[in-house]
Amino acid sequence: MTSSTGRTPVHLAVYDTFADWETGHATAHLARAGFPVRTVGPGREPVTSIGGLRVQPDLALSALRPEDSSLLILPGADLWDRGDDLAPFARAARRFLDAGVPVAAICGATAGLAREGLLDDRRHTSGAAAYLAATGYRGAARYVETDAVTDGLLVTAGPTEPVAFAREVFRLLGAYGEEVVDAWYRLFHDSDPEAFAVLRKAFAA
Repeated sequence: MTSSTGRTPVHLAVYDTFADWETGHATAHLARAGFPVRTVGPGREPVTSIGGLRVQPDLALSALRPEDSSLLILPGADLWDRGDDLAPFARAARRFLDAGVPVAAICGATAGLAREGLLDDRRHTSGAAAYLAATGYRGAARYVETDAVTDGLLVTAGPTEPVAFAREVFRLLGAYGEEVVDAWYRLFHDSDPEAFAVLRKAFAA
């Protein structure tokens, strides 16, 4: 399935208590780059974010197929650490990666991937090494203390790094050229006024 822009949709997982601020930079600027954004819930019933946003998912997780997607984005949520309700989304991430389709996980979603064994053999990051260690996973030696990490088809980031998370997603999907990605990051992360001039020139071309 492709859009009129020729881009295959990006799928954003949504579930009760999802952290709505963590993926906004990524989805907004992917949409501007021509990637349709579709929401995926546990079912088709509305879910509510931590910030109180009520979202009607476009499709249920059971209907999601890697071949119909450019990327699966998994935001953090309180539910990642309150039982196994979100484990089906971690299993979906495994199906995506096995099919050669990228996955991007931030905050608590990284713990879900750790429990699924997806971080055992991949470089990754999260909010803190100790947070992932508490899952009992076997990938501690591959933990990296940095803002965001891309290893192959997987992006991970901690809860305080939504801008770096988006930067890695843009690079992975080739949504923008490297000069634009670098300027975008400097603008939104560092408030660099010179970066705005670079972006204005790039998007006016």
